[in-house]
Amino acid sequence: MVNSWWHIQVLADPILEDLIFWRLDNFGCQGVAGEVKASQYLAHTYLSQDKAHTLDLAALALLLRQDAITLGYPAPQIQWSLIEEEDWSSTWKVHWQPQPIGDRFLVYPAWLEPPEASDRIILRLDPGLAFGTGYHPTTQLCLEALEMRVSDDSPDLMVADIGCGSGILSIGAVQLGAKQVYGVDVDPLAVKAARSNRDLNQIDKHQLVVGLGSVEALTALGDKSIYFDGIICNILAEVILDLIPGMTAIVKPNSWGILSGILLEQAKPIADTLEQNGWTVATLWRRKDWCCFNIRRSQ
Repeated sequence: MVNSWWHIQVLADPILEDLIFWRLDNFGCQGVAGEVKASQYLAHTYLSQDKAHTLDLAALALLLRQDAITLGYPAPQIQWSLIEEEDWSSTWKVHWQPQPIGDRFLVYPAWLEPPEASDRIILRLDPGLAFGTGYHPTTQLCLEALEMRVSDDSPDLMVADIGCGSGILSIGAVQLGAKQVYGVDVDPLAVKAARSNRDLNQIDKHQLVVGLGSVEALTALGDKSIYFDGIICNILAEVILDLIPGMTAIVKPNSWGILSGILLEQAKPIADTLEQNGWTVATLWRRKDWCCFNIRRSQ
């Protein structure tokens, strides 16, 4: 029996990307691929026909519109169509192309043959269902900040990536010259994706250690006496607020941090909590409605 799949497309303001991803994932969709179209965010996803009827899709469209309007943004455009079982799991990949980021990185989809020569660092990636393809402004800001923090001139750096998702930031840190990176995520699918991408980029599993959990899991992954030179954390602002004390406890006195996943209106409570825990905001970078904190320990 030939199965058919719903191809669902959502065109919306880029600020709604995370909310759209969450809503589609909750609906049961099998992975979400996004691209920017004329300053708009276009999400593609797929769902087996037997998992939803047209009325279910109409309800999904209503929820997506209500989400946007509640937050004060224009209602997204949603459309769906049926496709036959070709290789639906690969169809979305045509929408994701190589992405240059910052001065040094070229994020390259795993299913494309990488160039034989490039003046950029090739970071190969298959995100699966995990967050982190390089298209979201917060991921780009974090990779650009890493370029400023990590180099071959700092070969002894120990870095922690909290909420590592697809592993894109952990891998980037290793490629730039970090001695060892520990990545953790509370989502088992993200841990699986990060490990797979580590292998794809031919990084030794002892140089990039990936495990399930959050801040408290970092010491369990290695030597309990480890203190980190740098922290990367690109998740949600509400989660970051709760994690700041734990981050502070596992870093060296002269350490640094890169925090993103934070909307501009959420910046002040983050900055206040950082200051209360002995951190100084060195710079605050902005892209669209998102910001990235570059922080260091107060002396």
